[in-house]
Amino acid sequence: MNRKETTEFLSNLLIERLSGRGKYYASEVTLDYSGGKGETKRVDFIQFVPKNQSTSGIEKGEFVFYEIKSCKADYHSGNGLNFGGDRNYVVTTMETYKQIMREVPWSVGVYVACPESREPTDEFEIPTPIDDDTVNWTLKIVRVAHPIDRQRSMSQLLFYMLRSGK
Repeated sequence: MNRKETTEFLSNLLIERLSGRGKYYASEVTLDYSGGKGETKRVDFIQFVPKNQSTSGIEKGEFVFYEIKSCKADYHSGNGLNFGGDRNYVVTTMETYKQIMREVPWSVGVYVACPESREPTDEFEIPTPIDDDTVNWTLKIVRVAHPIDRQRSMSQLLFYMLRSGK
């Protein structure tokens, strides 16, 4: 698969994980149109996870940011890596994870594409080619995200998610 196809493959796996009743997410979320330097900051996916449906449960909800990275060059491209959520994840292939694992910030978690029938440790040793159409793929955590204090308010992030329209 080329870079674009790999990004689409990973995005589709993440959408499967984020979809369903009581799950709220948006894709291609723009945070800053100018960023003070004329640069736009965009996050591939933002998920909002309320504690429950009560007023206080919604207020205590957390935002999870996801950045899709199809290869090491994509990780170093300067696009993305906007980790401003309560928890933040890189979503990638096992091959790419093996190349960037020492470069990912300590607080950032990692999801990798993995066959449903395999454990991430086995996949780490002998990765399955992602263009194998006979495999049922899913995302599995290889590194858990540590919570951090976000800098943006709930109102801002919910507005940005709504504005993305996706």
